[in-house]
Amino acid sequence: MPPPKVRDKFLVFGSPAIEEPEIREVVDTLRSGWLGTGPKVRRFEEAFREYVGCGQAIAMNSCTAGLHLALDVLGIRPGDEVITTPLTFAATGNVIIHRGARPVFVDVERDTMNIDPAEIEGAITERTRAIIPVHMAGRPCEMDRIVEVAEAHGLYVIEDAAHAIEAWYKGKKIGNVGHVTAFSFYVTKNVCTGEGGMLTTNNDVWADEIRIKSLHGVSKDAWKRYSTEGFQPYEVLYPGYKYNMMDIQAALGIHQLSRVEQNLGIREQYWEMYDRAFGDISEITTPSKRLPPGSRHARHLYTILLDIDRLGMTRNQFVEAMKNEKIGTGVHFIPLHLHKYYREILGHRKGDFPNAEWIGERTVSLSLSPKLTVNDVSDVISAVSRVLHST
Repeated sequence: MPPPKVRDKFLVFGSPAIEEPEIREVVDTLRSGWLGTGPKVRRFEEAFREYVGCGQAIAMNSCTAGLHLALDVLGIRPGDEVITTPLTFAATGNVIIHRGARPVFVDVERDTMNIDPAEIEGAITERTRAIIPVHMAGRPCEMDRIVEVAEAHGLYVIEDAAHAIEAWYKGKKIGNVGHVTAFSFYVTKNVCTGEGGMLTTNNDVWADEIRIKSLHGVSKDAWKRYSTEGFQPYEVLYPGYKYNMMDIQAALGIHQLSRVEQNLGIREQYWEMYDRAFGDISEITTPSKRLPPGSRHARHLYTILLDIDRLGMTRNQFVEAMKNEKIGTGVHFIPLHLHKYYREILGHRKGDFPNAEWIGERTVSLSLSPKLTVNDVSDVISAVSRVLHST
């Protein structure tokens, strides 16, 4: 008779902690009759702006929309090139394609999983217009070196901070380092609005254009047009997009953001539990502790690397074995240049970015949500141990 599973109920990877304050705020929004972009979006934007310490924060319906709009406002056009990492979600590359530009991938460092600054300069051509560093798993990239290269070549820096809401780099809050920064509030993120994102910048001119283009390019948004002040005529200033956030989403975000530091403390506790449990296991490499002075990891993903040769199983087999123990995991990420679309349009093949590929074959993300209990984390640890000893 097979031994019982570690759990009776499946542990969903990345399930968010939704509490009563945001539920009440959403209900209040529904009862108010104002569901679209309105006062709660503005309230959330202001709270986020204060948290980051930036000049401007503009709410979006996704981080993807924010990245796309940042490229638009910074003038990225067909034929341009944008340097980024292959170890990221599809959105980072896709938005470059949507502008008619060409993604140019640069390999990552094995220990940090972030773009390798030493490789960037060699990828710059006369067509390069921007760099998109991705703060992988919440670890800030080496921004000083990236910004230095960008300034030397007149390039924009657009930070993909989907994982990095709480991150700091050398005493500066992420969201204040590059020209524009995009954050995510997707359901698995450290601040959750279901879907949603935020752009931050310290350039007021760009912020005004971003805000207008995010809602069809009209000069006044719906809240102002139909508020108690009465109807106000509008004018189309740009061929804009439908990228605005709703008050229903912001109602969640307001209270999620208010607990962001508290929840970081919970994830740090669970991070330490994983470090203690796995630190001496030869088949597992735990996340690197390397951080520049004055920097902070956002603790979004606890990502282990498997020694697949020693284990005698692939990463996918490990994920399935964890699932069999009723423990959900994540894979962050299969490198973009190995996906069918990017192989075909860019001509990449296996071996082009060996560090990203090495990570992509071995990476597994373990649950780290503040919704977890200590017992849940102990179950994850037990499941990992059981799977390792089953090989």
